[in-house]
This record gives sequence, structure tokens and C-alpha cells, in this order.
Amino acid sequence: MARRRQLYEGKAKILFEGPEPGTLVQYFKDDATAFNSQKKGTITGKGVLNNRISEYLMLRLGEIGVPTHFVRRLNMREQLIREVEIIPIAVVVRNLAAGSLSKRLGIPEGTRLPRSIIEYYYKNDALQSPMVAEEHITAFGWAGTQDMDDMVALTLRINDFLTGLFLGVGITLVDFKIEFGRLYENDDMRIVLADELSPDNCRLWDSKTNEKMDKDRFRRDLGKVEEAYQEVARRLGILPEAGMRDLKGPETMQ
Repeated sequence: MARRRQLYEGKAKILFEGPEPGTLVQYFKDDATAFNSQKKGTITGKGVLNNRISEYLMLRLGEIGVPTHFVRRLNMREQLIREVEIIPIAVVVRNLAAGSLSKRLGIPEGTRLPRSIIEYYYKNDALQSPMVAEEHITAFGWAGTQDMDDMVALTLRINDFLTGLFLGVGITLVDFKIEFGRLYENDDMRIVLADELSPDNCRLWDSKTNEKMDKDRFRRDLGKVEEAYQEVARRLGILPEAGMRDLKGPETMQ
């Protein structure tokens, strides 16, 4: 990649100016955070694996008609994406009780829920991303009623597809968090899946043993974090061709 100007740096990714208008380069870091950045660390090779896993899942979702911001993978740590206006709401889908749901409601972790539950969180680090209702979202103008209808419809399709896809490789999709953005093309606007899909924002358990295969291994100091991410990629058949060799990220311009 040519030298690109850095536009934004988040907890797990950096966004650079894209090679043409309306595009960005998304770079995946090895940095890991948990508990609203109270815990920080590094998971060696995580960026390489998440780039490949997210590419694979975005492409598979595209095949069934789910619109995404993904264009193509550029190298081991970067992918080209469409520039979208991110809706400041994280959408969480829960199929089994785990994490904060178990703590809030006292439901034993691993309990299968009567039906999949969708929750919304306002993306604001200073406020520790509080849970909000659809009434908050529409009242404060973070997303309109039609936006919400589109997001819910896409979320249910994504959950159905990914649940089956992971089950096919012996993994239970416990829950996951996704983000959406507004993609403007000429005079049209549509809601598309943005950000990433990876063990960073999906709870993935081995279907037979319930062994955790996601960032919970980092959150809870369970060890073998890198191995868990690699195992997810291995089961999906997408381990990097060159193994876990790292690549230097693009240089930034002021």
C-alpha cells in the first residue's frame, strides 16, 4: 500500500484514507481491550486472523444478500472498505445467556434463551456504552424508525446464517455485537453491515465441550488466547497462507 493519511484509531483497528473517493483502508491491530478499556493487552497475530475471519464472514453474508461495507482484503492486516456514516448504536444478539446478561438477570451462563434477544447499546466510551431502548435511539435521532426496521431485519438474517455456518464447523454462536452504517450512493442511502465480525465481537464456544474460543479467554485470563483465535480460523478453513508471519502496518502522514 502507498502511504495513506490516518483518519481514526480505535481500540482494535485503524482507518486510513482510501485509494479512491468513498473508500477507506481498515487496518487490524493486535491490541486487545476489555471492560471498557480497563484491561488492555496484546494478542499476538490477532489482527491477521481477524482480518481473514471478518473477510470470510462478510463475503459469505454478501452471498445471501446482506449488504456490507467490505470491498476486498488488501493484505494480511488490511482490507478495503466503503466509507459509511456509522450509526452510534451497537446491536447485540444473544442466543445463550453469557456475559453481562447472566450478571444482570442472574441467568446461569450457557442457558439457551427462549428466543434470540436483541439489545442496543449507545456507542460512547465516556459513558461506558450504556444499554438503550429503541425509544431512546429514535427520540435522540441516532437512527430513524426505518433505519431500525432495516437494522433489525438484517440482524435476524445475520444471526440465522452465522448460527448455521458456525454450527457446521462445531462452534456455537453464543452472542455477538455488530454495527451498521449509512452508505450513500448518488441519491440513495441504504443501511449496511460495518465494522468487523471476528472472535473479538462474537462469543464462540466449542459445540461439544463449551470451551471458549473468543476474547473471553483474554477477559477472564483463561490463557491460550492466540490458539483459540487460530482454531476458529482453522475450522473455517482460512488460516493465513504464510502462517502467523506479521506485516508492518502502513506509515501515516500528518
